[in-house]
Amino acid sequence: MRKRKIFFWAITAALGGFLFGFDTAVISGAERQIQDFFDLGDRLHGITVGMALYGTIIGAIFGGYPAQYFGRKISLISIAILFFASAIGSALAPDVYTLMFFRFIGGLGIGASSVVGPMYIAEIAPAKYRGRLTALFQFNIVLGILIAYFSNYLIGIQVDEVAWRWMLGVETIPAAAFLILVARVPESPRWLIVAKNKVQEAREILQMVSIDGDVEKEVEAIRASDHEEGKTARVKDFFSKRFKFPIILAFLIAFFNQMSGINAIIYFAPRIFEQTGLPADAALLSTVGVGVVNLIFTMLGLLLIDKFGRRHLMYIGSFGYIVSLSAIAYAFFADTFTGVMVPVLVFVFIASHAIGQGAVIWVFISEIFPNVVRSFGNSLGSSTHWVFAAVITTNFVYFESLFGGGPIFAFFAFMMVLQLLFVWKVMPESKGITLEEMEVKLGVSTEDLEEIVPKTKNETS
Repeated sequence: MRKRKIFFWAITAALGGFLFGFDTAVISGAERQIQDFFDLGDRLHGITVGMALYGTIIGAIFGGYPAQYFGRKISLISIAILFFASAIGSALAPDVYTLMFFRFIGGLGIGASSVVGPMYIAEIAPAKYRGRLTALFQFNIVLGILIAYFSNYLIGIQVDEVAWRWMLGVETIPAAAFLILVARVPESPRWLIVAKNKVQEAREILQMVSIDGDVEKEVEAIRASDHEEGKTARVKDFFSKRFKFPIILAFLIAFFNQMSGINAIIYFAPRIFEQTGLPADAALLSTVGVGVVNLIFTMLGLLLIDKFGRRHLMYIGSFGYIVSLSAIAYAFFADTFTGVMVPVLVFVFIASHAIGQGAVIWVFISEIFPNVVRSFGNSLGSSTHWVFAAVITTNFVYFESLFGGGPIFAFFAFMMVLQLLFVWKVMPESKGITLEEMEVKLGVSTEDLEEIVPKTKNETS
């Protein structure tokens, strides 16, 4: 019964990830028709396609504030409303500027969901299952991407001039479901204790999700993780020397996530496939293959993350990135597009991302910050991710037309060599320990917490 409750709450919060993925990928099938419909030049078209990402940056930067001051649940409800409004407004947009506005609104939802969703799941999940439960957010992202690709394909072969409106409008269905379901989840017990000092209310929630039954020890550890229960941390508290190391970790893992080129491929997969000689219909259908591969290997990463750990999955993903991106770059340099070679290499790239960065990023960022500043930490990691996503997505078409695919994919491959060095030399392991134990392991805990969770316990993890 407890496992079912935990899973229901986790999968509900992860529906924000489904909308995140759907909204991110749905534009890939609509972008060419939008360009033709509104007669857009390349630069304005790039801005239109990337407009959601600008909203995502704002949502990621400021998404931690409502989560910190008003709670995780209220934030999740607000995110569902943003997605619903964006879907309706985008589908009915009479001009490109109205479309940009509502895509921006959807971006706010994406950015905020990438902050609040994984954070909420991490805070309600037992340590034993935290990796796979938090990774449900990523699983729902790729499921949303797959459904968006498949939906685009079905609509694209049946509707002509206004297919893009139907592609964008379909999102109202999952957005409405998310809004209804999220009203049934409880508040985060860690937020209740640290921000509101509502210990009894938090204790009741922890009793519903505790696997080992030692609720009082968990409550004691959460209370000890900050000296001032009921007092909300400020931004200046977050940017203190105490949290320097987790800040660096969050920035780097989010930075390298986008330096792989993943969003450029997700957004412009049909365009890339067409450049290799595939006809438009086959290119659109190939994006469904991208979604299927992404889903399968995300499921594999979800199954392995608590068994092998975060670092091992990042090693696998990094090597896969380097091989696939280098081969794609060579294909563009040598102009050797033979049949399905590049699509297959893209599938290898997607598999590498799904089992590595895709499975790890939101889990890891949600684990490395103490309870008192986790909202701000998740905002930092998420906003870093989305700033670089916006830069790459907005400029990909321009630089691809200027330099060609070879130099661009070679650059991505080089950046993944740097990611491999980051995993090897800097990244700590976080599997199998509580969030409070992780504070001690990273050296960011209070003295009270170190008395409850000895550092020697974590050094062997």
